[in-house]
Amino acid sequence: METETETQKADAQAVEKLIAGRARIETELSKVIVGQKEVIEQILIALFAGGHCLITGAPGLAKTLLVKSIAQIFHLKFQRIQFTPDLMPADITGTEILQDTSEGRKMLFVRGPVFGNMILADEINRTPPKTQAALLEAMQEHQVTAAGVRHALEEPFFVLATQNPIEMEGTYPLPEAQLDRFMFNVVMDYLPEADEVAVVQQTTARGGKSIEALFTGEDVLKFHELVRQMPISADLIRYAVRLTAASRPQQKDSPQFVNDWVSWGAGTRACQFLALGAKARALIQGRTHVSAEDIRTLAAPVLRHRVLVNYRAEAEGTNVETVIKKLLETVKEPGVQAS
Repeated sequence: METETETQKADAQAVEKLIAGRARIETELSKVIVGQKEVIEQILIALFAGGHCLITGAPGLAKTLLVKSIAQIFHLKFQRIQFTPDLMPADITGTEILQDTSEGRKMLFVRGPVFGNMILADEINRTPPKTQAALLEAMQEHQVTAAGVRHALEEPFFVLATQNPIEMEGTYPLPEAQLDRFMFNVVMDYLPEADEVAVVQQTTARGGKSIEALFTGEDVLKFHELVRQMPISADLIRYAVRLTAASRPQQKDSPQFVNDWVSWGAGTRACQFLALGAKARALIQGRTHVSAEDIRTLAAPVLRHRVLVNYRAEAEGTNVETVIKKLLETVKEPGVQAS
């Protein structure tokens, strides 16, 4: 058995590997991805915290390439599921087939593409809710059930789903229960002109650089443990809880703008992801403490898919980003006196 000192030494080495690895990860990704620094950081935070990630953006912004490249860096088994209107739940989880064996005919379970480490659910909102829901058990329990038999998924297990903007033709909004399973909703926007020029130059030139694997699945599982061990003060947890609670309309202390503009607020899972994400952000930046700034920075990706604005907000031209900004202005950080 390892002694406590040996365990602490192994943890310290893992922390150093994680911190040093962040720069190397950015270097490897820069071979194929131009810009998108904030998007990359948020996906890495979700990965290190063990959360699933929803990536929203218009077609052609390299969402699929980014996810595939991250899977290569972490040497994870990558599976891509292209969601289409005719996709069935069994096409994702797998199905039982009747097969002849030496012992006679038997029902054998054929695993679906969800059996991998990093699952890219591409254009998840192009398939009906019944098929979208097939991922719910896998995302929450890391298992699938077929014919009453549970099949455990490989660890580590992540779902990184891409979705096109809801207003685009042929999309189905994700159910709130499934949206809540995603730690972050990362918005991938168009690049500045200089970066877009670099993309065109890079993608139309001859050849391309290959991605180097820097970590293993075991490293990722170790990073999950380190993030959980990261200390966070009770005041910061209370701040995350108050920030989340303030997004719920018609409650005792709900701000008036929330009552006016919001039809549904964030639940407890948002508080958990704010705290967990803040821990991961502090760790990969080489800090031994979590700050209120970590929580504030992650408020948008954690809350934007959990807070639903109503018709009045839409009529007034108010979106969820505006609501989150006002929440951050209204809910005071620990140690800051209300004005």
